[in-house]
Amino acid sequence: MYRILHILLLGLFGAVIVHIAILFLLPVYSERDVWLALSEKADLYATVRLDRGRSDAGPSEPGLPRIDNPFFRAAVCRFDLEDGMARITTEGRVPFWSLSVYDRDGLNVFSLNDRSAEQAKLDVVVLDPAQMLQLRKGLPGDLEHAVLVQADVTEGMVLVRAFTPDESWQRSVDAFLSGLRCSAY
Repeated sequence: MYRILHILLLGLFGAVIVHIAILFLLPVYSERDVWLALSEKADLYATVRLDRGRSDAGPSEPGLPRIDNPFFRAAVCRFDLEDGMARITTEGRVPFWSLSVYDRDGLNVFSLNDRSAEQAKLDVVVLDPAQMLQLRKGLPGDLEHAVLVQADVTEGMVLVRAFTPDESWQRSVDAFLSGLRCSAY
């Protein structure tokens, strides 16, 4: 009986030691996140294409996520709401697009697609609650048709994905993502 109790206590003590070691090692292994990889690749408000992992688009960037679905192309940009609201726009038409807003840690805080936007046009403004209060006092005319996304974040990323059903759409989708503008407003 004492031998079984001794084995259980020793196992429990070993499990505690392993868990504590993992907690102390976590910051060492989590320093290479997507935010850091993007910051090394481009400045704030610069658009980075993520579909470079495809064989027809060249080698993938280390540390950046890959878009392995052959029917989707993607681009991402980082923003800082302390600089002002972030406005994401582009011209052109594609069969389908979606936009996701992520915080600095990579947690999705908002998503929408072309079915949610007026005339399926990508014109989105990301702002924090204080900026939303300021904007409600008087909406500028150029934001009249924009989708306003209130996000309780300071720094974040916007990921835009576009659907390419066949090769005939490839040029339109590439122009759509190449024309993606991410700027402080």
